[in-house]
Amino acid sequence: MIKPLFDKDNLKALDAISHAHLIAFAPYVWEASKLLKEEGILHIVEKANLNGITIEAVANQTEMSLYGVRILLEAGLGIGLVYRKIDHYFLSKTGHFFLNSPSIVVNYNFMRDVCYKGAETLGESIKNSKPEGLKTLGNWETLYEGLSEFPEPAKKSWFDFDHFYSDNSFDDILPVVFNSNPKSILDIGGNTGKWTLKCLNYNENIELGIVDLAGQLRVAKENIREAGFLNRFKPYEINVLVPENNLPKGYDIIWMSQFLDCFSDQEIISILEKCHEAADENTRIFINETFWDCQKYEASAFALQMTSLYFTTMANGNSQMYDSTVFFKLIDKAGFEIINQYDLIGYGHTLLELKKK
Repeated sequence: MIKPLFDKDNLKALDAISHAHLIAFAPYVWEASKLLKEEGILHIVEKANLNGITIEAVANQTEMSLYGVRILLEAGLGIGLVYRKIDHYFLSKTGHFFLNSPSIVVNYNFMRDVCYKGAETLGESIKNSKPEGLKTLGNWETLYEGLSEFPEPAKKSWFDFDHFYSDNSFDDILPVVFNSNPKSILDIGGNTGKWTLKCLNYNENIELGIVDLAGQLRVAKENIREAGFLNRFKPYEINVLVPENNLPKGYDIIWMSQFLDCFSDQEIISILEKCHEAADENTRIFINETFWDCQKYEASAFALQMTSLYFTTMANGNSQMYDSTVFFKLIDKAGFEIINQYDLIGYGHTLLELKKK
C-alpha cells in the first residue's frame, strides 16, 4: 500500500514562510543556480571538499568578477546549495545532488533546454488549450510533430529525459509482459524503438509492430534495421487522434509506455477505444505510466506535477502526468478492466494490465 501524498499541511509557520519566499523569488533562484553551476562555481567549491574555499579563491579560478562570484555564492546560501563557516564556503547536500544526481541533472537540462523559455506562456497555454511555449523551439502544432527536427541542445535533452524515466523500468517489466508467451506485440507510440528493441532481443520468436508518426517511425525503423531485426518488425504510420484511423488487429499484446499521458482525458478514451476495437477477449493491454499519486516520496510526485506543466506549455496544451484515480476512470469508460497493477517499478512507474470487460 502506497502511503497518501500531500494529505497534510505539516510545515511549521517559519518553514512555511521560508518556502513562500523561495516561491516569490523563484526566477532569481533558477538564474542564480544556473550560473553557479554553469560558470563552474559549485564545482570549484565541491573540489575544495572539507577545507572549504573563500570567495576570492573561487573568483581566481573563474572568468567572473569578484563581485559576481560574491553575489552568487551569497544567493547560494539562501537557496541552500552552499553553506559557510566564517569566510569559507562548502557544498551542501542539496548542492551535491544538484550537481551529481542523474535524475536531477536530467531534469535540469530538460528544463533549461526545452521548457524554460516557454514557461511564461503557462496561463496563455491553459486558456487556449495549446502549447504556446512551443514556438520558442519551432513552428509546430504539437511537440511530437517536430520532435525529429528539434534544435540542439533541446533535442538531446528531451530524449535524455524521456529515456531516463522509461528505459530503467523495461528490464523489470519484460518478464511480466512475456509471462503469457505472446507471439506478437504492438507498440503504440514506439518513439525511437527502445522498447521494441528490448523485446526483439529478449525473445527470438517475438514479432513487433510500431504505431507512430512518420518522423519517429523513420528513426525507429533505422534503429531496428541497424540491429538486424527488420524481418520481425512492421511499421504502421498512424495518427491515433484521427477518428477514421484504426489500429491493426491480431496482436497478442498492445503496449503503451509513457504514451497516454501525452493526451487529454477524452483523447485517452478515444485511443483506448481504438485498442478495444483491435483487441479480442485474449488480447492483453499493458500501460506503463508514472502516476504522481503512486510515488513513494513527495519529491518524486513533485517532479511529475511540474512535468504536467511542460505538457501544457510545450507538448500539446491539454495533457499531464495523471493522478491514477483520474486515469482509471478513463480506462473504465473505454471498456477495459484492470486485472493486474504493479507499482514502484524503476523510477516510480506503474504497470497496468488490462483486458476487455
